[in-house]
Amino acid sequence: MPQITVDYSDTMENAFDRAGLARALHEATVEIAAAKPEACKTLFRPSTYTAFGYEDPGARGHAIVHVTIGLLAGRGEETKARLTEAVLEVLRAHVADAAFTLHASAEIRDLDPSYRKFDR
Repeated sequence: MPQITVDYSDTMENAFDRAGLARALHEATVEIAAAKPEACKTLFRPSTYTAFGYEDPGARGHAIVHVTIGLLAGRGEETKARLTEAVLEVLRAHVADAAFTLHASAEIRDLDPSYRKFDR
């Protein structure tokens, strides 16, 4: 915990520094949600096909990025809202201006009580 996932259009593959973004996401999560730095894990998942409205996906004029942070239950709604806003600020700072319109979103959710993990 926390489990951070960044889903994004491959259109923006060169528009952001994933290592810098992950570091900033981890720092925000530690500061706002009291996570331990060594517990932060981020998975980046590029999508080769994303669609926006009625635009021809081949035009590639839009890019989508969505960050999901799964936390163990117990954080209040105010903490989750603060972290969501921080994630959007981190995205603004770490995604370069490019030739596409960026649609960014984020959500903070509680991990299911069945969540388990192991390290090897």
